[in-house]
Amino acid sequence: MALARLMAKGVATLEGEIEALHPASYSWALACCRWQRQEAEDVLQAAYLKVLDGRARYDGRSSVKTWLFGVIHKTAVDGRRRRWFEALGLARWVRGRSAPVNGPAVDEQLAGEQRRIRIAQALSQLPTRQCEVLDLVFYHGMTIAEAAEVIGVSLGTARVHYERGKRRLSEELSLEECQ
Repeated sequence: MALARLMAKGVATLEGEIEALHPASYSWALACCRWQRQEAEDVLQAAYLKVLDGRARYDGRSSVKTWLFGVIHKTAVDGRRRRWFEALGLARWVRGRSAPVNGPAVDEQLAGEQRRIRIAQALSQLPTRQCEVLDLVFYHGMTIAEAAEVIGVSLGTARVHYERGKRRLSEELSLEECQ
């Protein structure tokens, strides 16, 4: 029904909806990239290109937001996998050399309030799936079912990640307050 409605209105409507979702999409890309701004911008641009050149097509089975967030998530995962393989190849090359290797750069800290920084740090301690589900539900206003669809897991699995993530986040933040 959503697809028929969009097709009746034309492609411009889909583009308009995607444009209206840009701030939320950027925020989701940041979460998918562990708050590394440059990486998130690259992922978002690649996701938009997939949409524009037709490699990602909206079929109307979900909301535009859920579909777009799924495209962004898959793009981030593909990029992370590609960088991992590149790093693996580079690591093999470096092992053959005697020059020391510098460690990875320290994550860029979020500007703003201390609480926001503490929450971001606590979120980064969670496993990826738990972090993604919590981010989609709390920051993007999705249901657990929509979050499950975005990250490509079953509803039951998403519920388990949601509950475990909430519990671990609560424990982590209460431990910090006690110190």
